[in-house]
Amino acid sequence: MSVGLPAAGQRRRLALSGVRGSVAKGRDFTRQALRDWGWDGTETTEDTLLLVSELLTNASLHADGCHELVLTAGQVLRIEVYDGTTTLPRRDPAPRRGVPGGHGLHIVERLSDRWGTDVHADGKAVWAEIEIARLVSGRPTGR
Repeated sequence: MSVGLPAAGQRRRLALSGVRGSVAKGRDFTRQALRDWGWDGTETTEDTLLLVSELLTNASLHADGCHELVLTAGQVLRIEVYDGTTTLPRRDPAPRRGVPGGHGLHIVERLSDRWGTDVHADGKAVWAEIEIARLVSGRPTGR
């Protein structure tokens, strides 16, 4: 497979309502999509998997669970995690070093090019975007 953009607007969805181990399943799903699209084996791939983990974990801990993970490839890779609450995520203004909790949205902000929230009738989607150029030209992880 050649490295580059997959078919414009290609989208993959993973239903996660009531699924045990949703974070691990979401990471595996994302890893396979990145591999299929020729975007695996770089530092940005690892950043992407961490983003997915953080978004899914936040939905599990703070939003009554994940309903769905959606990956959309276009000019950016868009990662969306849908949950069932309209409560917006709140970034901890001063997470403490070495203490668990409060770091998730800081990690999302640092690793993504953009992130945000879209509220809809049944809840919300918290999303993060990564520029395709980062996935295509990222440094190899040495695997």
